[in-house]
Amino acid sequence: MILSKNSQIKITLLTERGFEKLNNELAVLRNEKRQEIVQKLREVADDNDLAEDDVFLLIKDEQAILEGRIIELERLLNRVEIITPGCDRGKVRLGSTVTIQGNSMSSETYTIVGTVEANSRNWMISDESPLGRSLLEHKVGDVVEVNAPGGIMKFRILSIT
Repeated sequence: MILSKNSQIKITLLTERGFEKLNNELAVLRNEKRQEIVQKLREVADDNDLAEDDVFLLIKDEQAILEGRIIELERLLNRVEIITPGCDRGKVRLGSTVTIQGNSMSSETYTIVGTVEANSRNWMISDESPLGRSLLEHKVGDVVEVNAPGGIMKFRILSIT
C-alpha cells in the first residue's frame, strides 16, 4: 500500500488480475455466502429456541466473520490503483516479472506485486518484501543484495518482462 497524494488515504496497488480476483470474491460473499448463512439461520430458527442454541451462535459468528471480510474488501477495492505489468526502460517496476539467480541456486521467476496480492505459492512477491524491495529499479545483469534472515544473499537479474 502507498499513501495517496493527500497522505490520508492508503492506496492499494493491485494488478488487473488481482483486482478481478478480489472483486469476484466480494461478489460471491455478497450474493452467495450471505444467502447461505441466512438460510442456515432460518433452518436453526425453525428447529430450536435460539437464545440457548450453540449452533445458532456458531452461525452468527460465521455471519460476523463474513460481514467483516465484505467490509474489508469494499474498503480495499475503493482505494485501488491498478498497476500495469511490464518494465519501464528495462528496470524492475511494480508488475514486472523478474527471473533471478543466486550463487548456487537455479533460476527463479517472480512477479512484483502490491502487498495485498502477494502470494509466494504463486511466485508473486510484495514490493515491500526484502527481495521485492531490493529488485525495484534494477535492470538485467544487475546483482542485488537482499538482507535475509540467514544473512546477505546476492541475486543476478537474468530477465525482466
